[in-house]
Amino acid sequence: MIDDTFEEIADDQIDELLEQEDASTQLYEHFRFVADKGITVLRVDKFLTDHLMNTTRNRVQQAAEAGSIMANGVAVKSNYRVKPMDVITVMMNRPRREFEIISENIPLNIVYEDADLLVVNKPAGLVVHPGHGNYSGTLVNALAYYLKDDPCYDPKDPRLGLVHRIDKDTSGLLVVAKNVEAKAHLSLQFFNKTTKRRYLAVVWGNMQENEGRIEGNIGRDLKDRMQMTVFPEGDYGKTAVTNYTVQERLGYVTLVECRLETGRTHQIRAHMKHIGHILFNDARYGGNDILKGTTFSKYKQFVQNCFAACPRQALHAKTLGFVHPRTGEEMSFTSELPEDMTQLIERWQTYANTKEL
Repeated sequence: MIDDTFEEIADDQIDELLEQEDASTQLYEHFRFVADKGITVLRVDKFLTDHLMNTTRNRVQQAAEAGSIMANGVAVKSNYRVKPMDVITVMMNRPRREFEIISENIPLNIVYEDADLLVVNKPAGLVVHPGHGNYSGTLVNALAYYLKDDPCYDPKDPRLGLVHRIDKDTSGLLVVAKNVEAKAHLSLQFFNKTTKRRYLAVVWGNMQENEGRIEGNIGRDLKDRMQMTVFPEGDYGKTAVTNYTVQERLGYVTLVECRLETGRTHQIRAHMKHIGHILFNDARYGGNDILKGTTFSKYKQFVQNCFAACPRQALHAKTLGFVHPRTGEEMSFTSELPEDMTQLIERWQTYANTKEL
């Protein structure tokens, strides 16, 4: 059991821990986890890496060395063995940052709604959650406005709201919980990997196999913290599995369907780069360069026109399936490709059908 399955922590927060100059300074609790009764005994650095998103085992180990990781109120080293019902906390020398979530009348595409949850089709370009540099104009701000008359919904309560996230420039489906029971039930489904999520992506290159399975730990890149990367099995990263099936071969790019078994940050983007097929126009991972094709100027202009037609990574969360937290009914939702990705695919279809490749 954890207080919030999808609580996030960023490396810059760990960096602040390491800058503490006075170990006697009052510490404030930022994260709290209670180990399940049936947990297999494991090291605290592995335990926290599994439960905190957007950090690495190495950073957690450094925080432990700084005296900021505690078990049952006592500072422990990174090799401490977490036992059933242990209370593990991450402490910092400042109170947790609190910021007001302002309700904003931002249009929402609501695919489904009932008393317990709603499913949103998020457009590309909309940040999901307020954070550094994005304290307004996010999906959470939009939800605060949309649900402002719901007496049970508090946008500042972490036990409510978003159950999972997708990147700013990824479009597609998200589920939102309106009450504590729904959030707990849905979060457990994501944690147990029983949800069904399928994405459509356009990637660079003609994929050799019609289908495949990508397995590799994903963690923050040790040289570029803005990227995630695939590590060999070992101390870094978290287990990640992506299954893919080729939908259409379009010459120098391929349309693929990706089915997630796990939900790591940038999972599809990092896994596709790992196998040599970076997402089309994914600027973070180098997909906004012309990675395949000819040297002809007309071809280069064609690709630039494609970049303009779909000015973000070509990734869409097309389907989402889960069990309804109250009724037990199997729920399944599908969203059509947005216009930018539709135009992109049509351009490549025309090119593939009319040019020698």
